[in-house]
Amino acid sequence: MASDQGVHETPEPRARPLRRVARVVLLDPDERVLLLHGHEPDDLTTAWWFTPGGGLEGAETHEEAARRELAEETGITGVDLGPELWRRVCSFTFAGRRWDQDERYYLARARSSVTGPTALTELERRTVTGARWWSCEELTSTHETVYPNRFAELLRTLLDEGVPARPMTLDS
Repeated sequence: MASDQGVHETPEPRARPLRRVARVVLLDPDERVLLLHGHEPDDLTTAWWFTPGGGLEGAETHEEAARRELAEETGITGVDLGPELWRRVCSFTFAGRRWDQDERYYLARARSSVTGPTALTELERRTVTGARWWSCEELTSTHETVYPNRFAELLRTLLDEGVPARPMTLDS
């Protein structure tokens, strides 16, 4: 869900464990990427775009969480989850709370571009305002905030060079 947005800062020493998160870089047949649009619960002017995904539940693996979150947030199921692309550790404030996360990003391909959330949490219903398929060119030219940072550049590299041999570590 909307757990990788907000004001990002350099990670600080942590008193609490990192929240484990799985995210999906979902491409449609035209190689557009699906991003969700979100905002602070009480501030519609603080908005951003982000990849589907969220925290692991119970003994879930990252891959299981990625599939579940994708289904809940977009209604898209039955995707072939590809390799892990990127990893990042980040800290930020969202909904009046500090979030410290260890995120893993997985590649997936959708057979269709039809989306619709099926099981948003209460916080997601208050903060996620929609979804959009973006071309790499649109991402490169937008002035809107997109997470992770440098997402357009990361996507262009993925489309041009393919999947990295091992997951890249991203700046927070």
